[in-house]
Amino acid sequence: MFPVVTRPRPPGSLKLASSSLRRCFSAQQQQEQQQPQQEAPAGELAPGAAIPPPIPSTVLQHNAEIVEALRGKLILAPLTRGGNLPFRRLCADFGAEALMSEMAFARMLLKGDRKEAAMLRRAPNEQLFGFQFATNVIEEGVRAAEAAAAAGANWVDLNCGCPIYEATRRGLGAALLRKPSKLARLVEGIAHRSPIPLTVKIRLGKSASEINVEETVKLLGSTGAAAVTVHGRTMEQRYKKPADWNLISTTANAAAIPVIGNGDILTYYEARRHLEESGCLAVMVGRGALVKPWIFEEFRLGRELLPTTDERVGIYRRLACYMKEHFGDDERGKRKAFYFLPPLPEVVLGEQSRQQPLINTRWSGVAWTEVGEEEGDVPPLERLLRCQNPNGFEPMANVLWDSASDAEAVAGLQRLAEENVGQWEVELQASSRGGEREDAVAEG
Repeated sequence: MFPVVTRPRPPGSLKLASSSLRRCFSAQQQQEQQQPQQEAPAGELAPGAAIPPPIPSTVLQHNAEIVEALRGKLILAPLTRGGNLPFRRLCADFGAEALMSEMAFARMLLKGDRKEAAMLRRAPNEQLFGFQFATNVIEEGVRAAEAAAAAGANWVDLNCGCPIYEATRRGLGAALLRKPSKLARLVEGIAHRSPIPLTVKIRLGKSASEINVEETVKLLGSTGAAAVTVHGRTMEQRYKKPADWNLISTTANAAAIPVIGNGDILTYYEARRHLEESGCLAVMVGRGALVKPWIFEEFRLGRELLPTTDERVGIYRRLACYMKEHFGDDERGKRKAFYFLPPLPEVVLGEQSRQQPLINTRWSGVAWTEVGEEEGDVPPLERLLRCQNPNGFEPMANVLWDSASDAEAVAGLQRLAEENVGQWEVELQASSRGGEREDAVAEG
């Protein structure tokens, strides 16, 4: 029911990418030693430049190619702490054709930080891979793009939408939306010199009273960026308000640059509806894919897949196996992997998605009464997979990590459910913490 699509990596390709990346960094370091860096403020035009330079023909050609490659796609968004290589690999198994890395800090990447450099790695079955970075300095952006190209990325994305303090306190992410003209100069400076296409991910503005998305997209239209992704919330709204798809649509239809729509896509119904109604080039899914990685297969088929409880356990165990391969089958690898084991479940009808766009408003208890379920009829294992009590995450992850087969994982989780799920449900109801985990994941 859920075919695994793999594309073997050519022998030695990872070694070659690593060597290319080292040569790229080495050349940059030599150049810096020979000539002191004299950086202008982020995106600042050269002195005396009155008219922006024309967009290089190679940039226009590369942009046209990536736009056609992304047209009509459901793209996996950059997810801080969520969009790691094992998870992207799982999504690609279920038909994801365009996927993005977690956000990397360009400055730390260029200093050789191993954690940031690891985000350049691409899963063997990723058809189109975009590398997202955060910076407010042109030269950093260009060098990050060169590193991504050397590692095999198809395109790069400048993060101007992340609302988390770790980014905004540095003047990065959504903080860049405060000055659209300066942002446009930054994008132009990177796009004209990037060896691969550059896209930009933004939000509606800083706050509900400072929405400037239409002005920002208009300015970005002449910078040489290939496309702009618009997340339909402001920086201050984070994920607490429904995404404004009316404004996304208005912006997309007035823009001179392709727009990708993002926000509250949690089912294939929403993905298809927004793609058809908004005028966007493509649509982007983030936390909805964490809930159900098979949403990409649903989008392709045009119908909902309802994997059984045992099948979902098998999917989650597959992710655990991918994490073992990537992070290591030891205690250190286990600690890194456990943040996203297991993903959250989601079963919802299309019409409900119109009435309840926020993920944390679609769950009200153990049973889905909307589809005729009664609480007493839901088996313990199914209740466990639906339980959002954080106290249950690590025990469930331990079972998935340690099981040698899907059948062993099902049996282990069944025992765990029979012994604990009732108490975890009571705790969750008492503490009202059911939506807490959703906010821990940020889309870049």
